[in-house]
Amino acid sequence: MGSPTGPVRVRMAPSPTGSPHVGLVRTALYNWAFARHHGGTFVFRVEDTDTARNTQESLDALVDLFTWLGLTWDEGPDVGGEYGPYKQSERFEIYADVARRLREAGRAYDCYCSTEELEARNERARAEGRAPGYDGHCRELSEAQVQGYVDAGRTPVLRFRMPDTAITFDDLVRGEITFQPENVPDFVLVRNNGHPLYTLVNPVDDALMEITHVLRGEDILSSTPRQIALYDALAEIGVGNGTTPRFGHLPYVMGQGNKKLSKRDPEANALGYRDAGFLPEGLLNYLALLGWAIAEDRDVFTLEEMVEVFDISRVNPNPARFDLKKCEAINAAHVRALEVDELAERILGHLQLVGMLPAEPTEAQRAMVRAATPLVQERMVTLGEAPTMLGFLLVEESEFTRDPADVAKLLDEQGVATVRAAHDALAALEDWTTDSIDRALRQRLVEELGLKPRHAFGPVRVALTGRRVSPPLFESLELLGRERSLVRLASAQTETSAG
Repeated sequence: MGSPTGPVRVRMAPSPTGSPHVGLVRTALYNWAFARHHGGTFVFRVEDTDTARNTQESLDALVDLFTWLGLTWDEGPDVGGEYGPYKQSERFEIYADVARRLREAGRAYDCYCSTEELEARNERARAEGRAPGYDGHCRELSEAQVQGYVDAGRTPVLRFRMPDTAITFDDLVRGEITFQPENVPDFVLVRNNGHPLYTLVNPVDDALMEITHVLRGEDILSSTPRQIALYDALAEIGVGNGTTPRFGHLPYVMGQGNKKLSKRDPEANALGYRDAGFLPEGLLNYLALLGWAIAEDRDVFTLEEMVEVFDISRVNPNPARFDLKKCEAINAAHVRALEVDELAERILGHLQLVGMLPAEPTEAQRAMVRAATPLVQERMVTLGEAPTMLGFLLVEESEFTRDPADVAKLLDEQGVATVRAAHDALAALEDWTTDSIDRALRQRLVEELGLKPRHAFGPVRVALTGRRVSPPLFESLELLGRERSLVRLASAQTETSAG
């Protein structure tokens, strides 16, 4: 389809209603990568005209999400720009002026039809085998008819006059698409209370902000012919620069059972991935794969690599299924790829997020996390595993607990005897290093007592870390330190025997 011939301007235009959806993030990512690939401009515009559903909390969540993801914008409510304001709630005077000019130019007209009348005519159309939709009843009203509606107390909506010809456009993802006029009836731009609808404000903003490409979900495809016709009308009355954006409609993101992923599905909540400890680059890498691939034999890549080769024409128009297991695998690959110091900082941040560490960790806490990070890097899928993997190193002794199920399974009478033997062997140890601890425990538990390693070290692991699964045991003992290790080995015997 070729590269853009001029400056690229794309936009992310979410509505601040509810929790941000992963499909929204995928769409924003494609727009961002498209803009960055072509050296263009990425605009953040807030579609907040739905005053009944918009909340500041939702807007804050959107900003937090995209800030965390690193999908930075060049123009928007917080950074400004020459095409502002970037909140639709601050642009009502603009919409009112455009609506007036469309009416005066004959491209829109007042429609007095009631909801009941519209539904009755639609029912009749369906019964007669015709496509339902507005039938143009108010297109050419006489002055007397208008006066009659006014005298009856009716307040009109403003309805756009669609052309009576087919509308064809070249979709950047799906190729040429044609809509016949009978399938795209005249539509409402402004409610009878004067409130502008999405059908007006979205194209007006795109025209005035000189958006060149609109990459959005397949679910909005049916609105595209209406918007193309409206762009022509806007150009006629001098709104914008007279050009129509190129459109690309991205595939649905499907969930379980091959159903469209809805906001009610737990895996749809984008902020939930931050809270669960996913890396932003891991989540974005996976979402990029929901319709696009960097290569046939490669799934893991950086955002920089994506930007370098991103081509919207290579997006697959077929629905993409969200697979949480694959998302986790991609994230795990990014965890492995981080430098140890960088991963330690990410772990520290997550431990602060969940309240395991204070806003300002002590240097001792920081040092402990840095030292422990190499032990867990190959075992972690998300940062969300850090509290259970590393918590035993960071909690105060008075707050240390053991998993009851693991205690019941491994700290039976034989397990307690094993822990006692381990305590005695380590208590006699002068050199508290991983190698010395390894030798002492293997000699006492494996060689002298004849235990298999699994039976020898499992009870010790539960006594020390509180869980059957933990970082490597000998390294954990060294990090925990001699005093704390011996205290835990002793308390495991006491608590278990007391139970």
